[in-house]
Amino acid sequence: MIWNILYIIDALLFAIVALTVIYMTVYAIASHFVKKQEIPKAKRLNRFIILIPSYKCDHTIENTVRAMLAQTYPQRLFDIVVISDHQSEMTNFRLAQNPITLLTPNFKNSTKARALQYAIANIPIFKIYDVVIILDADNIVLPEFLDDLNNAYEYAGTKAIQVHRMSKNRDTAYAMLEATFEEINNSIFRLGHIAMGLSSALAGSGMAFEFNWFKENIMKAKTAWEDKELEAMLIRQHIFVDYFDQIFMFDEKTRLTGDFNRQHKRWIFTQFHSIIKNIRFLPTAIINKQYDLIDKIIQWMLIPRTVMMGIIAVLSIVLPFIYLTLAIKWWVIAAWTLFIFALATPDYLVDKRWERSFIKVPLILLKSLFNLTILAGNKKRFINKNK
Repeated sequence: MIWNILYIIDALLFAIVALTVIYMTVYAIASHFVKKQEIPKAKRLNRFIILIPSYKCDHTIENTVRAMLAQTYPQRLFDIVVISDHQSEMTNFRLAQNPITLLTPNFKNSTKARALQYAIANIPIFKIYDVVIILDADNIVLPEFLDDLNNAYEYAGTKAIQVHRMSKNRDTAYAMLEATFEEINNSIFRLGHIAMGLSSALAGSGMAFEFNWFKENIMKAKTAWEDKELEAMLIRQHIFVDYFDQIFMFDEKTRLTGDFNRQHKRWIFTQFHSIIKNIRFLPTAIINKQYDLIDKIIQWMLIPRTVMMGIIAVLSIVLPFIYLTLAIKWWVIAAWTLFIFALATPDYLVDKRWERSFIKVPLILLKSLFNLTILAGNKKRFINKNK
């Protein structure tokens, strides 16, 4: 009886993991068949508004603002709005010395969605914009960022764009792992999808939207994971999300164990919430051949990557001591997964820092899997409560 239960659990876990690996394989391979886009210079200059929610990010927000102010794009054609939520008076004082709009809400329960909604609600009625850009308070962009984005927006001809988000720090094993995961996401869920004619996934920052569309739809966001809500809205409204691999934005990665675990817990909860909210659209999507929506729902149904890698690591190590025959397929799937991740990882990441961090990855994954098992199914864990 016990052995029968073990066989069933093993078979179910393997089927779930194998389906996830097959899905990633298809798009990882597809990402290598994307032709480099030659983006022509735009015929018109769009007017941009850049929204930067900043919750207790006193140590990074000023650098982000300085990078945006250093743009080569005409300054009369873009406005920067910082939503400074529970930051120090000194930080706000220094920010106010710059030619930006500084908003200082005092939310009891802070979320990025609330910050963005607050910003939109406080835009003067006489201000007219074409495109809204969302950045995080630790993002850094190059001086030609807006020029490139203006060209890309006209070239894409759609209402939503995601740029190439990269890590600006790889100074710890956790930051190195996060940087690698980021680029794997870029290869599989963005570049690979574009190669197959499907929408790119949004990353949460480095996103650009048609202003009027964003103004209307951000007000419908109800959770702490507004990027996935916006992504679902776009796809359900048949709006293609384009991805530009050659437009870079640099993002600060988590350095410590606690931050790494909290972030991955939030991502997993976001994925589960997304599938619960959108699974009801699957039958209609199939009938109407909405391939973007079908793919997105399937994507959200797959096992989260951190959990998947933890399961593979645990069973590859433990099963040989219980039943060697059962372990063989896990060794195969482990090798297959490593190959796919290698295929999706750009060469620039594979240096001495990567090699030093790589040997720590199994321990990090096992620790993360243990911590993720105590995930509380309460979305309030991911809302910043202020006293």
